Amino acid sequence: MLFDAQVLAFCAVAALVTMSPGPDTFLVIRNTLGSGARGGIATVLGIVCGGSVHALLAALGLTLILVQSAQAFFWVKLVGAAYLVYLGVQSLRQGMRRGKNDAALQASRVTSRWRAFGEGFVTNALNPKVAVFYFAFLPQFISPDDPVALKSVMLAGIHYAMGLVWLSGVAFAVARAARLLTRPAVRRGLDIVTGSIFTGLGLKLALEHR
Repeated sequence: MLFDAQVLAFCAVAALVTMSPGPDTFLVIRNTLGSGARGGIATVLGIVCGGSVHALLAALGLTLILVQSAQAFFWVKLVGAAYLVYLGVQSLRQGMRRGKNDAALQASRVTSRWRAFGEGFVTNALNPKVAVFYFAFLPQFISPDDPVALKSVMLAGIHYAMGLVWLSGVAFAVARAARLLTRPAVRRGLDIVTGSIFTGLGLKLALEHR
């Protein structure tokens, strides 16, 4: 039986995980401020698609290769960490450069929807922690007599449906508050905070052990 008490328990835990601020949330905020609600939604779609790659691999059991291979894990982790640091440095540079030429700088920060989608996709697809999370998390809500692959896909789908709704809400909320959030002083602070978070997360991912 696919819909059972385990699914309800999963929904409760997944909702908490979804609403916890992390790289996805900050990336959506960053791109919404740069390109409006459409840029934010494009980022959300990229995040969902990137994470779905890991969810599918977990459902098929292929994530086991990544989990068991220290070398594969190391290189995927390093690339993902480097990308997070890159995003962080970009945000920090924007924050430091804000000033009298803020209008021109704001125009240069507009991100195309395809680029926003790509950033969301790459941020999740290159994060091995997402793969490990699914491989460790999903089995806790699957019984031995369940159709494992089918239920894994269903649970991952529920998780990303929640993410789609929640992060889209974040994008629309940020877009509505754009007049306040795009004031030079506020935007400078947000850029610096977001850049510091991305850089810190990237360095943490690169330096930590499994």
